[in-house]
Amino acid sequence: MRFAVVGAGSVGCYIGARLQVCGHTVVYIGRRPIADAVATHGLEVSDYRGWSATVDRNDCWFTDEMAMAATADAVLVTVKSAATSEVAALLGRGLSRHTSVISLQNGIRNAAELARECHGVAAGTVGFTVARVGPTHFRQASKGRLTIGPAATDVAAALTAAGLPTGTRSEMLPLQWGKLVLHLNNAVNGLSGLTLGDQLAQRDFRRVYAAAVAEALGVLRIAGQPVASPLAIPLAAVPRILRAPDSLFAHAAKQFVPLDPTACSSMADDLAADKPTEVDYLNGEIVAMAARLGNTAPVNAALVKLIHDTERTRRRPWSGEALLAAVGATAQ
Repeated sequence: MRFAVVGAGSVGCYIGARLQVCGHTVVYIGRRPIADAVATHGLEVSDYRGWSATVDRNDCWFTDEMAMAATADAVLVTVKSAATSEVAALLGRGLSRHTSVISLQNGIRNAAELARECHGVAAGTVGFTVARVGPTHFRQASKGRLTIGPAATDVAAALTAAGLPTGTRSEMLPLQWGKLVLHLNNAVNGLSGLTLGDQLAQRDFRRVYAAAVAEALGVLRIAGQPVASPLAIPLAAVPRILRAPDSLFAHAAKQFVPLDPTACSSMADDLAADKPTEVDYLNGEIVAMAARLGNTAPVNAALVKLIHDTERTRRRPWSGEALLAAVGATAQ
């Protein structure tokens, strides 16, 4: 198959390279700095199990021209959520009605945004973490699988054959909400300035995360929104596990901590690179839903504010104790 990866950052480059190593044709559409690095070094991909591969620089078709997606049988969209509307408009001008468009993005709005301009859109979730460990080296840092809507079974088969187990699901929204709930920690991790492993090893940070999750589940329950857990445990059990003493949490840590302990959240990476974050599409979604219900979500609202403050002032890092106090008594 011919694939276009739109928004070729860490996740996009990793998935695209896996497909290319398996024999598919891939065009990477992304920002010029990554394109220049790939033109010099090629692509290197690896995973937590020890698998690795390289794609020679001469075999990497990397561009910033969105029109090149028109040659693809399937387009994998991995841009940040704030860019989805612009990308949708650009894609909608050139894609065939027969081209599959798969959103592999954080948040819950992106597939619907793409569908306003494009045909054949399917929502998807990425159930693993990808760390950028070199200029063009991308490593899958945790277990997990891809899940996409049922309209893209050929894409799911290609991804699975490329070593990325991919399932299809008739109703994606509950799983997207479940992933969003788990990703409420992205803000906590970004504010901590630590790796995910070090951040989650500290109980005060986990208590903030637990409060954000509990608050979110409460809002979703009031809204009547079904939520599917991406984990092997119910999401309702997550706050209790997170609040456990360090010694007890350590036994359950593999549910939350990537197998590569040096990995950070994408929000932490964005803050470190002085880029806008996706906090409005994660914690902010809970705040917005609560407002629509005539309620508030003070823990998640506090995290949204602190992230935006950090984007402006570059203040970092927070200690667990200070962050717990900053989000208010709800998290205690």
